[in-house]
Parts: sequence; structure tokens; C-alpha cells
Amino acid sequence: MADIFLRPIPGFALETWERLIGDWFFVFALGFLAFELIRYALRGKLSKTMAGDTVTNYITLALFIGVNTLLFATFYVGVYFYAAEFALFNIQTNIATLLICLMLADLAYYWEHRILHRINFLWATHSVHHSSPFFNISVAYRHGPLDGFWPLFFHLPLVLLGFDPLLVLVVELLVQLFQTILHTETIGKLWKPIELIFNTPSHHRVHHGSNRKYLDKNYAGIFIIWDRMFGTFAEEIEEVKYGLTRPIDSVNPFVAFFHGFQRLGKEVAQADGLYNKMGHLFGPPGWRPKKKPTATPPTDAGE
Repeated sequence: MADIFLRPIPGFALETWERLIGDWFFVFALGFLAFELIRYALRGKLSKTMAGDTVTNYITLALFIGVNTLLFATFYVGVYFYAAEFALFNIQTNIATLLICLMLADLAYYWEHRILHRINFLWATHSVHHSSPFFNISVAYRHGPLDGFWPLFFHLPLVLLGFDPLLVLVVELLVQLFQTILHTETIGKLWKPIELIFNTPSHHRVHHGSNRKYLDKNYAGIFIIWDRMFGTFAEEIEEVKYGLTRPIDSVNPFVAFFHGFQRLGKEVAQADGLYNKMGHLFGPPGWRPKKKPTATPPTDAGE
């Protein structure tokens, strides 16, 4: 039985897996979206705004694919294969190493996701994903202009460690696809042991909440254990209010796609001095310059 986990997986199989898994999962996601929209309609919750927002999600996906195909796709893969020449080890690809790589990729995703929320110029692109006031599987495909670029820096260490670049690309895809199905209100809380270990729709609803107690929580990809370990976990208790603390109030796909950089550009342009401009770029979302204390006017000695 152990031989199954140690049997080598050829490179062409990894390429086939990546292509087929991605294509068929997208078909499944479209079918699941239809089920969700019918469910909303039967409950009287399907509105023109929700329908328009759903269309916007897929238009931002098309824009995201266009940007990443033109700017990053070849570069991303090329960097992985170039870096593989300098790997510390030559790790054989089999089911056992796939599972180890998946676990490490999920940890890398946690830190990538957390940093995207805490640095303003990174949040400018990631906030597109959080700007929908709804929560269905189409929201999983709502991406910002540079969302496909930053994972490179967090998963590159896996290639340098010695994992096959194709394997790293496959496990990245698996982490993303697992998250896709989490974008739903259809599934409530699951069996407690599952909620304890894995990311679930309930946990991810919290992540998309603009409620004060839900901000910057539940960054996990597959395993919620990372949030529990690093102090960023929150349980779904009160009803989730989806979207941004400063809503975009628009279903225009171009407003949704570029609003983060428009906001950031305005803040930087209006800031006084280099320190404040850098603060807006590299500080957390909502960063503001410290107000200088106002001098207390002197009082008469007799008062």
C-alpha cells in the first residue's frame, strides 16, 4: 500500500491533471452557480443588482486573464523552471510528496493572503475580490489586475527547495479550487471536526465580512489550522455583512476592477510629503498620517 504513495508521477500526468481539473471544475462551478441563483430566486432574494454583480464577477475574471496572459503567464512559469536549476534538493514527485507540497503551499498561501490584506498597494488589487456585497460561487472568480502576480513570490521557495515546478503549479491550483467552493451561503456549518481542521464556507463567509469583528480574519486556503495557530481565526456568529467597509456601490466591471488603484492613487496624490505618501502605499488599509497635537493656548495667571 505504501508503494502507491511513493510511485513516481510523470510530468505529463501533472500537466494533464492541471488542465483537466481546472477546466472541469469551472464547468462544475457554473452549474453550482445556476443552483445558487435558482435558490435565491425561490427565496425572493434574487435582484437585478445581484444579477449584475454576478456578470461583473466574470467580466473581472476575463480582464484578469487578459492582464495575466499578456504580462505574467510566461514569466511566472519561466521563473519556476529557471529557479529549479538552483534547487537545494531533487525531490521525486509522488503522492506522498504531492501531499507534503500541498500542505506547504497552503501555508504559503496563508501568509500571501494575510500580507495582501495588510499592505495597501497589495490590498488595492485584492480588494476587488472583496468588493462584492453578495456571496456566491461567482465571487470566487472576481479578481483584481495583479492578483495573479503575487503568488509567485510565496510559492517560489517550494521550487527552490526541490519540488517539481509542475507539481507546485498543480498544488497552487488545488488550493485555489478548494477555496472556490467555499464561496457560498448554501452550505451551513459542517461537522465540528471538519470545522476545526479545514476551511469551510462558514469560515470563509467570515473572511468576506465587513463586520468589525470579522475584519482581517480567516485567511486560510484549505486548512483553517493556520488561522488558529497564528491568532487570526474568528467563528461565524453574527450575520455577515459582505463587501468593503467603504462600498464601491457599483456593478460596473471597470469600476470594480480598478477601484482599488483609483482609491490608492488619490490617497497618495493628496498626501503631503514623501513619508505620508509612502505610508499610504506600504501601510495597512485605512492608514492615516498621525495628527499633530494642537498647542493649548496660554491662560491668564489669575484664571
